Amino acid sequence: MLSSILILAGALLSLIVLMIIHEFGHFIIAKKFGIRVDEFGIGYPPRLFGKKMGDTIYSINLIPLGAFVRIYGEEGLDAKSSREAGDSVLGVEDVKSFTSLKIWKRVLIIIGGVAAFWLAAIIIFSVVFATGADLPIGDQDVPGMTNARVIISQVSSGSPAQIAGMEFGDVVVLLGSLTNEGGTEIIKVEKVKDFQDFTKKYEGEQVIATVQRNGQTLELQFSPRVSPPDGQGAVGVGLERIASLIEKYPWYIAPIKGISYTWQVTVSSLVGLYSIFANIGGGKGLPAGAEFAGPLGITVFLANAASYGLGFFLYFIGAIAVFIAIFNLFPIPALDGGKLVFLLIEKVRGRPVSAKVEQIITVSFFIVLICLSLFITIRFDIPRFVDFIKVSLQK
Repeated sequence: MLSSILILAGALLSLIVLMIIHEFGHFIIAKKFGIRVDEFGIGYPPRLFGKKMGDTIYSINLIPLGAFVRIYGEEGLDAKSSREAGDSVLGVEDVKSFTSLKIWKRVLIIIGGVAAFWLAAIIIFSVVFATGADLPIGDQDVPGMTNARVIISQVSSGSPAQIAGMEFGDVVVLLGSLTNEGGTEIIKVEKVKDFQDFTKKYEGEQVIATVQRNGQTLELQFSPRVSPPDGQGAVGVGLERIASLIEKYPWYIAPIKGISYTWQVTVSSLVGLYSIFANIGGGKGLPAGAEFAGPLGITVFLANAASYGLGFFLYFIGAIAVFIAIFNLFPIPALDGGKLVFLLIEKVRGRPVSAKVEQIITVSFFIVLICLSLFITIRFDIPRFVDFIKVSLQK
């Protein structure tokens, strides 16, 4: 149990480090352009500790869910607010304001945070390719791979998989039917599609899965659902095909592979997001195997990934960095993409949106995102966390 708690803490720390890197991307470019940065904080207020160095307060805060940077004038600075802050509208401090920069420089400051995610992913994937690791490969065969197997990467709460006793990390070896018509059928599971096709064929009937777990071979019986809940599939599992990539690339080749793989993950993430929105827009719900996850859920996923070793853990962090980068570019106020939209409006109109209007819109969307995050946490993440604790207690 203690080891599981330490792994969970390490997973949370990894997410915090990602957010620190993101905010540092904004920070370093703002500093480069001579803009005043009022605070660079780790965690969210209330503040526990802070030290001012130059114009910037570097703080440690109570809520350990990320990081933030306060750039002078980023939320809009009109003449009245400038005077209230004690700054001359044409004084030195206004020259150090975010609003004093040309639009292309402000775009770079905003993009800096997003680019930091992709840079972090490139570095992480480069380390993975330099050391070698078990990596997801999909159903395609990759040259040099060994020990390809299909593993359970997610078990939905209340699903046939959970009732049968399936756990994250189980390696699915065989599937067999228990139908009385035409005898039994047994297949070897070598690809994710093998599992999906077999369980679809025997929806509503009894199936036995032979799985390997911690050196033991288990037989688990379940019945694929005919009408499963949206996004869960007939069995209620997420599946991943992974393999050992025995080739380790030289240090000077690994970064090239890291860049290439970051691009692949970016494209696959965009395709996955398109599929999700297309399904939701068409009234089909989430695609099979897809579920929402908030910070707590992602932390649990990372903690589970650690059971496969450092290589898979790093891969998962890299993939998360890419996905968060893409999400941050959504044209939603309160996200970096929303800030870019306001700058685009300013470019088209020839003048910025009123600071008050921008703040009202941003705060409103921020509240919506917080409410959505709370809903996802309660609806999806807490059950995942409870399942993680239950499994940890059983070990």
